[in-house]
Amino acid sequence: MKAYILISTKPGTSLEVVKRIKDKVSEVVGADAIFGRYDAILILEAPSLENINQVVYKIIEKDPNVIRTETSIVLSPM
Repeated sequence: MKAYILISTKPGTSLEVVKRIKDKVSEVVGADAIFGRYDAILILEAPSLENINQVVYKIIEKDPNVIRTETSIVLSPM
């Protein structure tokens, strides 16, 4: 199962947040700090929705510099 996680961070912390999450989470297959409405985007690949849920709620959203996340689950891989 694949998901895109869009992250809003505290100002000036997006690079640090991306690095910290990449180092902690083996399910991250891609991660970038970005400009725009969100500050970072992660691509997760996990065996189940429950695994994605655990990563988002127990790791990403616990980061002190993460303000908000939005998760988009891939409907059908291309």
